[in-house]
Amino acid sequence: MAEPQPSFDPAKYKRTQREQWNKDGAAWRRWNPTLDRWYGEATRLMLDLARLQLGQRVLDVAAGAGEPAVSAATRVGPGGHVLATDLSEGIVELARQVALERGLGQIETRAMDGENLTLPDASFDAVLCRLGLMYMPHPVTALGEWRRVLRPGGRVAVVVFSTPDRNDWGAVPAAIIRRRAQLPPPGPGQPGPFSLGGSGVLAGVFRQAGFADVDVRAAPAPLRMTSAAEYVRLAREAFGSFNVMMAHLSPPEREAAWDEVDEAMRRFESSGGFEVPGECLVAVATK
Repeated sequence: MAEPQPSFDPAKYKRTQREQWNKDGAAWRRWNPTLDRWYGEATRLMLDLARLQLGQRVLDVAAGAGEPAVSAATRVGPGGHVLATDLSEGIVELARQVALERGLGQIETRAMDGENLTLPDASFDAVLCRLGLMYMPHPVTALGEWRRVLRPGGRVAVVVFSTPDRNDWGAVPAAIIRRRAQLPPPGPGQPGPFSLGGSGVLAGVFRQAGFADVDVRAAPAPLRMTSAAEYVRLAREAFGSFNVMMAHLSPPEREAAWDEVDEAMRRFESSGGFEVPGECLVAVATK
């Protein structure tokens, strides 16, 4: 008989997420140039589909260390407004620093739960979320909140990862770590990098949240670096979920897992460097 799945605790999960991002935030900013190149095409498509215009008010949920809030701010101009929110206070502070460095006074930052916005109804022209929705325990609730704060005719645009078979950058290490840590596979509906990537899943949560005109498009997102070793440094420093999965392992066991990841990822090296497949889904809908 199969072992029963441990019950999923959304509140505990969010606390762990906040703690991990507060811990890893500085590393995330250090790797920002690499990450922005990686997600660049998907980010541009998301912003294009959101149809941002000068003077608009934009909400960026799970904003990370400044993107896509900065790109959105350049599109709405000095007369516009971008509110960058994130569950992690540390990440929000990094976004605030980036906005100050760029002289983007139209960016405001606040720590806020994307599933429970402390914002008035119909107060934004667009809502953006790059690679955050799939980590939320209740994505339908989140989208319902984003729809609530949108003005009539406003647009929600999101980016998520597609399926594991199209994202070796994450699927290969996760399989190794899960085996070594003796973790069960994710339960149905459990948040994670590929939780919204299945056929029709992303469009389905939009429809459950009250959106009727959902457009979902695939965007290639290969990760290019100098070597597998550089990829492992990125993963160790900035991919908090891998570290959470290994939290109960001893330091030697964690090192052995990372050594195996390094070995497995070397197959993506060539004379031209390192390139591992990745794919995002970009979805947009109008209120």
